[in-house]
Amino acid sequence: MASPKPVALTHIGPDGQANMVDVGEKDETVRTAVAEGCVIMQPETLAMIVAGNARKGDVIGAARIAGILAAKRTHELIPLCHPLLLTKIAVDIVEDAGLPGLRVTALARVTGKTGVEMEALTAASVACLTIYDMAKAVDRGMVVSGLRLVEKTGGKSGDYRAGN
Repeated sequence: MASPKPVALTHIGPDGQANMVDVGEKDETVRTAVAEGCVIMQPETLAMIVAGNARKGDVIGAARIAGILAAKRTHELIPLCHPLLLTKIAVDIVEDAGLPGLRVTALARVTGKTGVEMEALTAASVACLTIYDMAKAVDRGMVVSGLRLVEKTGGKSGDYRAGN
């Protein structure tokens, strides 16, 4: 059985220097990415957040806005990311008593020449960090976990869906 051909890293030039990929010749397509993460916490912390009793205010609302803002600024945070004219960003945060904690799902969409995986991942991670920040006074043992790309569609490389 032959080994798969190694994939060249597109952000590294022949001389080893990092560079921004030229996407000018690529076709514009609708590209969507969904990422997720979670914040595991004490059941009492989860109850406080869901009831809206956190001292800093609406934890879920603030985390949603933070995630949206983060997606819009991904190119300022991650070196070599292209600035994108995002057409949709959605951040959904739901209670998951089984963790216990909050599960964050972020969707990013663009019609463009490059993907939006980093925007979705950035939105999910910053939303999780905001939850931690707003509740750390009562639960410093919270854990941000499971940050991953769930799916992506569009572009030359095609669709991707993570396994369970």
